[in-house]
Amino acid sequence: MFIEIRKQGKKKKYYLVHTYRSAGKVKRISKYLGSDIDDKELQKLKSIAEKRIIEDLKERNILEFELNDDEIKYYTNYDSKIKIKHLQGIDWTDFKKRFTYDTNAIEGSTVTLIDAEELLGQNKKPINNDELETVSVSESVDFIRNTQKKMSIELIKEIHNICFNKTKPFAGKIRDVPVVIKDSYGNIIHEGAPVDLIDKLLTELCVWYEKHIDIYPPLLISALVHNQFENIHPFQDGNGRVGRLLLNYVLIKHNYPPINILLEDRDIYYESLKHFDDNGNIVPTLKFLIKLYKKQYNIS
Repeated sequence: MFIEIRKQGKKKKYYLVHTYRSAGKVKRISKYLGSDIDDKELQKLKSIAEKRIIEDLKERNILEFELNDDEIKYYTNYDSKIKIKHLQGIDWTDFKKRFTYDTNAIEGSTVTLIDAEELLGQNKKPINNDELETVSVSESVDFIRNTQKKMSIELIKEIHNICFNKTKPFAGKIRDVPVVIKDSYGNIIHEGAPVDLIDKLLTELCVWYEKHIDIYPPLLISALVHNQFENIHPFQDGNGRVGRLLLNYVLIKHNYPPINILLEDRDIYYESLKHFDDNGNIVPTLKFLIKLYKKQYNIS
């Protein structure tokens, strides 16, 4: 974001401007700050305007993603970089174990891969929340694989409830408090959507998905659903895990193999999310998913 000064006669008018990319096009949001204001007041107004622009972006990311035929062809080329027909014959037992371990580990779970294997093989009983969530998240993998339910707020809440009904009192409930995500230094790196917009944004996401399910290439639509869900951050906790389950829900519905985001790739994953959060650019996520497919299924 940057300050833009426009002269009008003897006056100087100040605007906070943010440019971002959506559906391959550069777009712009500007907020008027005032005229002939001093530096102290300018910084105060800039801080307020930044929050308003971020809220605007949360509403625009999905709704503005409308592609023409050439753009659809462009994004379809990303799908063509992986040969899906070579990725069939999934070992679901192994996938479920690895996915459950990695998706929980990304969020700080202390359960090791060996522990996960014992828990899922019922050779060990869960005795703490991390272990309970290991079992529950694996059950949610079975759910998204087998469910015939359409994308809806109720489906999203059900996935969250399956994951956390044994560990969190707010399992399956949309949050009624603000949430922020901070890095290891305490800096805010993402703010979830305002509470009063969550239902509206989730509804728009589900409607957008159903509208485009047969139009956009599977990798693109799954990435967009995942990233927009993470942007909204509708739950008090557990959004990362539900978002990665939604990613696979969409892939499976399109007859694509499931994909596991590895703990070792966490930083690249977060960076791709930041590109979308900042300017609506989905390409880094697409490239990341293609690399994961190639790594996971040993293809060149």
